[in-house]
Amino acid sequence: MTTKGQMTVPKRVRTAVGLAEGDLVVFEVDGPRVTFQKVGAPQTEAEVETSLEEWDSPEDQDAWRDL
Repeated sequence: MTTKGQMTVPKRVRTAVGLAEGDLVVFEVDGPRVTFQKVGAPQTEAEVETSLEEWDSPEDQDAWRDL
C-alpha cells in the first residue's frame, strides 16, 4: 500500500474477476476483513447519489469546500 492508500491488484486477481482499467469496484468491510467486487456503472441519478452518501459527512464537505 502506498502512502496515499493506493494498492495494486495483482494481475492474477484482475484476470480472475475480469477487472480492467476504469472498472468500478465496491469495497465491503466486515470487521477486520475487506472484500471488493466489480460492479456496473450506476444507471440512474438515484444510484449515483446513493453511491456518494459515504462522502457527505460535515468533515468531507469542509475538505471539498474550496475545490
